[in-house]
Amino acid sequence: MLNMTHDEALRRVASGDAAAVGEIDGQFAILAQVGRSVHMARSIGRPMRYFLAKRAEGPCLFVAERMEQLREALEAEGLGDQFHPSYTRMVPAHYVVKVELIGCPDPNPRYDRFFTPVRNRLSTDIDQDGAAYIGRLAEECERWLDRIEPREPIGVMFSGGIDSGAVLLVLNHLLLKRGEAPTRLKAFTLAVDGRSSDADQAHAFVRQVGLEMLWEPLECTADDLDWREAVRVIEDYKPLDVQAATMMIASCREIRERYPDWRYLVDGDGGDENLKDYPIEENPELTIRSVLNNLMLYQEGWGVQAIKHSLVHTGGQSRGHVRSFAPASVFGFRGFSPFSLPRVIEIAEGIPFIELTDWDHQRLYSLKGEVVSRGVRQVTGVEMPVFEKRRFQQGAVADELFAKLFPVHEQDYRDAFSRVWN
Repeated sequence: MLNMTHDEALRRVASGDAAAVGEIDGQFAILAQVGRSVHMARSIGRPMRYFLAKRAEGPCLFVAERMEQLREALEAEGLGDQFHPSYTRMVPAHYVVKVELIGCPDPNPRYDRFFTPVRNRLSTDIDQDGAAYIGRLAEECERWLDRIEPREPIGVMFSGGIDSGAVLLVLNHLLLKRGEAPTRLKAFTLAVDGRSSDADQAHAFVRQVGLEMLWEPLECTADDLDWREAVRVIEDYKPLDVQAATMMIASCREIRERYPDWRYLVDGDGGDENLKDYPIEENPELTIRSVLNNLMLYQEGWGVQAIKHSLVHTGGQSRGHVRSFAPASVFGFRGFSPFSLPRVIEIAEGIPFIELTDWDHQRLYSLKGEVVSRGVRQVTGVEMPVFEKRRFQQGAVADELFAKLFPVHEQDYRDAFSRVWN
């Protein structure tokens, strides 16, 4: 929580008042029990799963971050035979979920949205939009810095791309403004078998902005990468998320081996979703009209009322963020993803994408670099390099190696997910 105490946030969730919950700033997953009613709320940056079990005396609700934690808790209570991953539920981000423990048949949860940003409310002046967007990012990072120990080192998962680059530059700027040592920062970049386009890009980035002293490449081999391990860690089977998690696991493992006491990792997750920078052509279910006309489509998917909404995994980045959170958590890190915070998403949703792009794909894809780089310039005074977009899993390895490391078909990932629970 970035603007109130845990007790105050808990009180708001217990009230069931969605407007009150919407005033909580930060990355959180909060549960409050009020008699037979259980209220749960979370932001994108923290997963929250639950399982409703049966006892002779009535229903029993288990809540945890991971499916495996739910299974272990059920087994400890002698209820393990009730567990199946398809019976678990993920609390969707940005809703207060209310579950009534009143017996059989169990009522469906009630969903009350607590975060609904106003779309298209900002100017068509890209300089103003950039200043608002990166200005809000800086405000949230400042609040976060206020809440961590002033000498703790901070690692940035850094590809040299737009989002991780903006996070690095903003944090460096804030530390200098606060009179704190920017050498607390390290920009970590993964390279597999000594070849990584991300490493080349990251080195070029820090060289251009004069921050080479903060950069630290991470080395691993192809033998260190196991996508089946990633399936187990993130408890999901979406290929892109599994691939990204595979690289995140390798990165976290290497950092932990080098720095046994390191705690904080920051990343640029959420930046692509906020500024709608995904190749629409790669997804046959999407059109530019669906992307630009639907509130937070990339963050939330089609929404909790949609027929394709997954109760087990939820949708969009609300589902996929586990690819970053889970590996960091498994290795004992505390992750922070400022682009995924509601107050930052709020600014992004206010950008008038339709007016600025006139439904043109290429204008949409180039808009992110313009908004972020202009914002970084106005907030930090630094001219930020902008490189072509590249996914984490593709930037960390050579193309020919990537094809050998990962299956092509989603069914292979689904089968591996099933084997985790057998």
